[in-house]
Amino acid sequence: MRINYPIFKTIDTPAYVVDEGCLIKNLQILKEVRNAAGCKILLAQKAFSMFAVYPIIEKYLDGTTASGLFEAKLGREEFKGEVHVFSPAFKESEIDEILEVSDHIVFNSINQLNKFKDIAKSKGKSIGLRVNPECSTQEHGIYDPCAQGSRLGVTLKNFDESVLKDIDGLHFHTLCEQGSDALEVTLKAFEEKFGKYLKGLKWVNFGGGHHITKDNYDRDLLIKLIKDFKAKYGVEVYLEPGEAIALNAGYLVTKALDIVDNNIKTLVLDASAACHMPDVLEMPYRPPLFASGEPNEKKFNYRLSSCTCLAGDIIGDYSFDEEIKVGDTLVFEDMAIYSMVKNNTFNGMALPDIDLYTKEGEVKVIKAFGYQDFKERLS
Repeated sequence: MRINYPIFKTIDTPAYVVDEGCLIKNLQILKEVRNAAGCKILLAQKAFSMFAVYPIIEKYLDGTTASGLFEAKLGREEFKGEVHVFSPAFKESEIDEILEVSDHIVFNSINQLNKFKDIAKSKGKSIGLRVNPECSTQEHGIYDPCAQGSRLGVTLKNFDESVLKDIDGLHFHTLCEQGSDALEVTLKAFEEKFGKYLKGLKWVNFGGGHHITKDNYDRDLLIKLIKDFKAKYGVEVYLEPGEAIALNAGYLVTKALDIVDNNIKTLVLDASAACHMPDVLEMPYRPPLFASGEPNEKKFNYRLSSCTCLAGDIIGDYSFDEEIKVGDTLVFEDMAIYSMVKNNTFNGMALPDIDLYTKEGEVKVIKAFGYQDFKERLS
């Protein structure tokens, strides 16, 4: 942790705190990879959409990628760079506006491509088709686009060669928090199935899930894979990582409101897994917590929960060197990604503030939320 812990005690909770220095460190790594490999790297906004720091990110990356109209508009309005958009299906009522704000549009099926290709061409957009190499390299079914029966991407069986005249590139996305070794496996499957269709195309998008800024990530292999692919097929290569951009660059700061001991000593926090870090329940996983250990590793053991009335709103079991008291501050780590973009106000829970810890060591409140933000989401 780069931030001095005492500063967290001064923060109104709950709050997401993004560390500007850590963010820039990640961006510097990504820029080095981009330059060495000769590829383009996009910010996948589905993972991190804190547009207050887009002026920083745009100095290092080539643009943004969106999952639909709203993200595409955000990328166009707040980020100086290319805007790419992919959706499993586009709505007719939104397609004109999507094309107005985007540079690349990627379709998920032959049907969608045929439905919207003419209007996309008339507006001068670069058109892509997402393919499914049917190559699973992970165990998290909920995040596996190549799982059996996946709706994401055109399989070789369903590929129609006649569409090649209508597209500029192919897109695949198979990874989730994985290394370049998994990409190497995926590329082999992609080339075996779709390599014969790459002649004459302008680009291939390798999708997201690349943990490029993780300490043990093999960046040299990634660079080699991209350079070899570009040399072999003569195409531009795009990567669109989300997590890698803000990996380990954010925190969720919370306070203990009460301690309940019904056979298990449980801390009731003002932060919630269900509302403020949904991946804890969806993935599921146990988020890292500053100055804590595994259950029974340290002297004092607690289960961490929330003040929602959802019985299963459990964050995990942790141990500490010192006894936790009501009012104490706890800091969850790696909470910039898939947190702000997924949070919700279930049970009337307040949305956490969004803060920035600057390079100068100051905490700035970027946005605070209140009752109106809750009310305006309802009827």
